[in-house]
Amino acid sequence: MKIPKHIAIIMDGNGRWANARGLPRWEGHKAGATRVRPIVEACKKSGVKALTIFAFSEQNWGRPEEEISLLMELLARFIEKEKESLMKQDIRVETIGDIERLPEDARTSIRQLREDTKNNKSFTLCIALSYGGREELVRAARALAKDVQAGTLRPDEITSDTLASHLDTTVVPWELDLIIRTSGEHRLSNFLLWQCAYAEFFFSQVPWPDFSVDDLKAALDAFGERERRFGLVIEEKATKEGAK
Repeated sequence: MKIPKHIAIIMDGNGRWANARGLPRWEGHKAGATRVRPIVEACKKSGVKALTIFAFSEQNWGRPEEEISLLMELLARFIEKEKESLMKQDIRVETIGDIERLPEDARTSIRQLREDTKNNKSFTLCIALSYGGREELVRAARALAKDVQAGTLRPDEITSDTLASHLDTTVVPWELDLIIRTSGEHRLSNFLLWQCAYAEFFFSQVPWPDFSVDDLKAALDAFGERERRFGLVIEEKATKEGAK
């Protein structure tokens, strides 16, 4: 079966999960945080090389301060609780997004975790924090503009590869193959807009706090059944692959 090398998950439905149970929203976020480890482990066991999780978006800064504080606290707990396991399983942690907006203690913890795991090679866990796809593209465009202004790059030398090399996701050495969104919504919510150009999509009705290893397997099975053409017809794709 075809296995995606790089999966991204929009972990949606924490609040709705809590509301359906008559619980405060923070209980949904706490329950959602417990799903990360089993899904990471299942991805690694299945042969996936990297997982990017949408933990906190640029737009999430508009949420109530109490909820933001809780999410930052959950991030700190995750780092403290999972560090030993990540090291034992040879998992490297990276981040994408504007982490400078995070509270100082959160920035320090995540930087230390990246440093401690930087030599791990079996799997990459990429955490999107204060991340937005549009904002990422703006950062890349500004970086290219600075290169042009400095005279190190001509405008006509800018290609899709040049732009991609300035994106946050250069920390993950595999193209995005599959995006999973939980809780029944069918939108990207400003997530990995450039990277998803030829990714497959899988929408699960299951809210993130209930998303199980079996639900992940269903997404992997669906991916394995799809014919990825990358804009080509099947005959052209086979010819190009045969020429490699």
